Amino acid sequence: MQRYPMTPQGHAALEAELKQLKTIERPRITAAIADAREHGDLKENAEYHAAREQQGFCEARIRDIEAKLSAAQVIDPSTLPKEGRVVFGVTVVIENMDTEEETRYQIVGDDEADFKVGKISVNSPIARGLIGKSEGDEARIETPKGVVEYEVMEVIYD
Repeated sequence: MQRYPMTPQGHAALEAELKQLKTIERPRITAAIADAREHGDLKENAEYHAAREQQGFCEARIRDIEAKLSAAQVIDPSTLPKEGRVVFGVTVVIENMDTEEETRYQIVGDDEADFKVGKISVNSPIARGLIGKSEGDEARIETPKGVVEYEVMEVIYD
């Protein structure tokens, strides 16, 4: 069985989304289907077909979330031994050795990743290149623009 690593915040967000889908979206879509059926011929009823399509997306997302939650491996970075190594859940500050630009990332599960707010997936090339490194270590990471060298400046266990 595949395990899905996630932070406690990511787990809570998935549970909240599941509750939203089951208690609000599913009943709304069911009502829309019932309302569209009252309009007559279903073969030419665009509202009915749109509602059925929404229902399919909603049910697929519910199944996906339930599967991930059942196989979730919740990792709280604040409970990890503070060894200064990059592991799942930590926030890491890295410096591009060519440009001397510092960047801050938190390494999270796939569903939590949001590059715009500095959360990268544990399966991303950057995270894979940083896992296991310690403060002061250098990491060579393959990117679409070529190999980039980073230095791990700080590891933060929030």
